[in-house]
Amino acid sequence: MYPKISEIQILPIKPNNGLVAFASVIFDDCLYLGSIGIHKRLNGQGYRITYPTKKVACKDLNLYHPINREVSQAIEQAITEKANEVLG
Repeated sequence: MYPKISEIQILPIKPNNGLVAFASVIFDDCLYLGSIGIHKRLNGQGYRITYPTKKVACKDLNLYHPINREVSQAIEQAITEKANEVLG
C-alpha cells in the first residue's frame, strides 16, 4: 500500500517557458516534498510536472522522484486536479 497524499499546495508564478506554478505535497501527514514544477503542456491541454534537480559539476542530479509508475501517476493526477482548481 502506498502513502496517502494528505495535502497539496500550489504556488502560482509568472509564467516562464511553460512553468506556471510550483507544488508541494505532504504524504500521510509526515513527509513533505516541495519545489515540484508545474508546466503547461505544449498542446495547451493540462499540465505536466517535473521534480527538482541540483546542478553539481555540470551535471543535474535528481533530488527525489517516484520510482514506479503507479506512484508517479497518483502524484501527477493529484497535483493536476489541484492546479486546475487554483489556476483555472
